Amino acid sequence: MSNSHPLSRLRLATVGLALAAGLSLTQGAIAQEKTLRIAMTAADIPRTLGQPDQGFEGNRFTGIPMYDGLTAWDLSKEEAPSVLIAGLATSWTVDAKDKTKWIFKLRPNVKFHDGSSFNADAVVWNVRKVLDKDAPHFDASQVGVTASRMPTLRTARKIDDMTVELTTSEPDAFLPINLTNLFMASPSHWQKKFDATPATQAAPDRIRAAWGAFAADASGTGPFRMTRLVPRERLELAANKGYWDPKRVPKIDRVVLVPMPEASARTAALLSNQVDWIEAPAPDAMAQMRQRGYKVYFNPQPHVWPWQLSFAEGSPWLDKKVRQAANLCVDRTGLLKLLSGMMGIPKGTVAPSHPWWGGPKFDIVYDPAAAQKLMTEAGHSAAKPLKVKVQISASGSGQMQPLPMNEFVQQSLKQCFFDVQFDVVEWNTLFTNWRKGVKDPSANGANAINVSFSAMDPFFAMVRFTSTKTFPPVSNNWGYFGNDEFDKLIANARGAFDDKARDVALAKLHARIVEEAPFVWIAHDVGPRAMSAKVKGVVQPKSWFIDIATMSME
Repeated sequence: MSNSHPLSRLRLATVGLALAAGLSLTQGAIAQEKTLRIAMTAADIPRTLGQPDQGFEGNRFTGIPMYDGLTAWDLSKEEAPSVLIAGLATSWTVDAKDKTKWIFKLRPNVKFHDGSSFNADAVVWNVRKVLDKDAPHFDASQVGVTASRMPTLRTARKIDDMTVELTTSEPDAFLPINLTNLFMASPSHWQKKFDATPATQAAPDRIRAAWGAFAADASGTGPFRMTRLVPRERLELAANKGYWDPKRVPKIDRVVLVPMPEASARTAALLSNQVDWIEAPAPDAMAQMRQRGYKVYFNPQPHVWPWQLSFAEGSPWLDKKVRQAANLCVDRTGLLKLLSGMMGIPKGTVAPSHPWWGGPKFDIVYDPAAAQKLMTEAGHSAAKPLKVKVQISASGSGQMQPLPMNEFVQQSLKQCFFDVQFDVVEWNTLFTNWRKGVKDPSANGANAINVSFSAMDPFFAMVRFTSTKTFPPVSNNWGYFGNDEFDKLIANARGAFDDKARDVALAKLHARIVEEAPFVWIAHDVGPRAMSAKVKGVVQPKSWFIDIATMSME
């Protein structure tokens, strides 16, 4: 690791504490309201214009609270996995004769925060904002975080005010799930921002300016509306008392979001009552937090913390023996102790109890002797270690505790003749590089990348990493893994519109992924977060997401 790490940590901690101090200055002004203050792991406020960045922490804190999609995740249960539910669409069906066409029936009487109506025109407008380069409101800056999450969606067509037809490039049973990532922004509100730009400007400049103005004064349909944004410092939201779902009309008056990327800074802010909620608390402080009356919430969730490996020419990971050796050489039980129990030990992308498991022939266990044997067969030894370089972050959405975790894995792999180096970059930079791929200069010589990912659905869990159709920049197949066999397995799963048949197809795909090992599976996240006891009604689902709208404050 770079010698600058201690300085970087000190700098991040200082910044985080300064932000928290600034936050505390406003407490008197908002004391009469029920205000929830949250410290995120992100180094900046996720984008507010409808399609968040900062990974899925953006969806969690500026997507789901401020916006809705046509479909959504059920976040109301702790014991059962989150399932897909209706959002701004009340129902959807695929055409029996042409499975590239879907009909979505829309929810009536929904209003955007600016008072304009949600309807089929709004859906078409929001699809075009990221897929139609000729649209007068197309925004290239939103494409990367959107199109890569729904790569088969091609067009939207209005049938009537409450009905739209969506078309895909191929039969794709995953589309309704993917649409949880397309948030509906107000066309009317954006148009007002556009009309306010100087008519003398060139059209592209006016469009960019309008989106910038929209981001500073956003309008969605969600349970919270935006009231104030200070980039890199804070985002303030207020309850939308006219929200369409009575069960999710907020009881909390205001939410204040603060970026605080350093775990120790977040922990100090919580213990000093400068915030009420922190993501990913420092593991060594959890006992102290509990003793002081704070509550630590966690739950096993479909979220994977891996190294994703390169299959580009010259990569040290091209030999399957090397890939399997790395998976056998990680002391995950030791890592579990380092994290005070706040992780799950993976056997693959999904657990053996999951319907997509498939019974792979390669068993991911801790067996350094077997790993050493594989590495010896591959031509490596203590005297001739294999050099690998991993691009990682110092913090970020879903990244858990990336510096100590990666340092632990580095030492664990050393006994199996791996010489691991790291390239540490800022989280949002890493996330952007993830879409650019290993062949892009942004990889900076790395042949693996450490980006955690959601495994809630087939596309996010498996397809985007193993299809030749998702090579960069289409989606997140950073390492260019894939071949005809995997493309056929994926097509079989995508074309299975019956749930049981789809599970069978996905199980075959998962088994082959584990056997070929395009990842080093290191941990499954359990999403720890610590909160003041004043925060009530907290449901920590088996999901990467959580619903603020149903919470309350004492």
